[in-house]
Amino acid sequence: MVRATARADACSANGPVPRAAEGVRRRELLAGAALLPVAASLAACSRNDAAPYGGGWVGAQVDRGHKLRDSKAGTWPAPSVQRRAGAIVIGAGISGLAAARAFAKAGVDDVQVFDLEDAPGGNSRGHAMGGMGCPLGAHYLPIPGERAVEVIELLEELGLRRTEHGQPVHDERHLCHSPQERLFIAGHWHDGLLPPVEALPADQREATLAQYRHFGALVAKVGDGCAFAIPTARSTWSPALSALDAITFGQWLDAQSLNAPALRWYLDYCCRDDYGAGAAQVSAWAGLHYFASRHGFHAPGDGSDDRDGVFTWPEGNAWLSRKLAAGIGDRLHTGRMALRVTEGRQDASVDVWNAAQAQVERWTAPRLVLAVPLFIAARLFDAPPPALTQAVAAMRYAPWLVANVQIREPVVDHPGAAPSWDNVLYDPLLGSSVNAPVGPSPTPRLGPALGYVDAMHQSTRPYAGPTVLTAYWALGGDNPGQLKTHRARLLNEPWSAWAQAVVTNLLPAHPDLPDKITRIDLMRYGHAMSIPVPGVRSGAALQALSDMRGPVRFAHSDLAAYSIFEEAMYFGTRAVRG
Repeated sequence: MVRATARADACSANGPVPRAAEGVRRRELLAGAALLPVAASLAACSRNDAAPYGGGWVGAQVDRGHKLRDSKAGTWPAPSVQRRAGAIVIGAGISGLAAARAFAKAGVDDVQVFDLEDAPGGNSRGHAMGGMGCPLGAHYLPIPGERAVEVIELLEELGLRRTEHGQPVHDERHLCHSPQERLFIAGHWHDGLLPPVEALPADQREATLAQYRHFGALVAKVGDGCAFAIPTARSTWSPALSALDAITFGQWLDAQSLNAPALRWYLDYCCRDDYGAGAAQVSAWAGLHYFASRHGFHAPGDGSDDRDGVFTWPEGNAWLSRKLAAGIGDRLHTGRMALRVTEGRQDASVDVWNAAQAQVERWTAPRLVLAVPLFIAARLFDAPPPALTQAVAAMRYAPWLVANVQIREPVVDHPGAAPSWDNVLYDPLLGSSVNAPVGPSPTPRLGPALGYVDAMHQSTRPYAGPTVLTAYWALGGDNPGQLKTHRARLLNEPWSAWAQAVVTNLLPAHPDLPDKITRIDLMRYGHAMSIPVPGVRSGAALQALSDMRGPVRFAHSDLAAYSIFEEAMYFGTRAVRG
């Protein structure tokens, strides 16, 4: 998830947040109809009276980014200030902060970091409501595997991990408290997020369990050895993986006759959660990577019920981004928009718009790291490198909505599993039209909403009380047309419509929620993360960009074709260390 692992940098790291919005559905035949429920829901919300609670848009400076998108060469004033630095980093998301950290460890003095937004962290920024911390994006970090060396080094530096008798030991105070996650289905809460067989219609149970087991066996087979690793640059790429990257995950599932509605819902949810778009849009490599790179897939009753540990904090991964930014001090320049990058033989320069001073500054250094999404990087060159142009042409970016709902007292709960950190709604027949099935498809649709996390779950208070529920909506859809429409709606529909849509979506599980809300703050990401669509990961362009070793270097999780904390740390560090 932008929500679930650290969706590094993205649009906020010096990038515009273009015309944003939302929606979903799987088959091309239903693509037009799929947009109607969300559109109708938002339209209805727009007509409602003013909400009885306060709130607004927070976090992203949309207008600043659009200035770069809409500007033409030569329209900016000449630089009024010219300065030199030991090194320059453009973008203060996770990859940019990792690059700054690597420069400092390499003994490079005077590292200057620039970011479009008013706070560092990219997709790993935080917020506060009523004195309670809450995330504006990524909200956890899985315990890293042994190949995520850069993350392990950071965790050890922060005191979150140590080695005892050759085994890693993690600080349990920062690990997610139990219960970790639950699913609302058929009017009850169930432990875990995989739909339990016993909660399904009787005529689906036997076939669903068989397909759970079959999919688990397929994941174990493809994940054998080093085929899947995080970061992906340390995996063993092969023609077999290229073949998986050439088709969508939905096509691969169809070819395996994996069509049980509960399984397809869950796998589609995982794709939206981790990649921002559905199984009809992400590659089969990405869909399998979600499981094979970490925890596998375990059918109920196979004896593998232990959940992977994750680090989390009330403010989400902002806890980590603040730690990374702490050592930069006044060399971190927020409210600065990169306009143009020029590369020479021995150094590189960047023209930066200082929003507070309303002036252009020119900075020059022997090394300049572009830790921004690749589509932003392409706009900064008069003549972009061919590999950059090729990569951007093949990429798509998912919009996201993050809603922080402050409540004055706990909501009433349905029977079943106890309140958890992560809470997801399954039943598509309940609630708003956003969750309603569309057309004749037998597959349940979660829609763009992915549930919510409880910001105070990590607190040690002995009672339930006021809290913030952070709801996530992945708006990448199932095809480029949906994605474009969703992005436009996200930008153009008012706060009140989106706030009400978020509340309506949660009503099946918490009908008393509206009476307990004091405020809703919304964060919109027009280009939150790169969607790993077929062909991007196996293409030559990303590898060529990551291998460039001139004065200008690229460092962003886009280079992995998808966006998580581990990839951002890897590429930010690699751009400096080589």
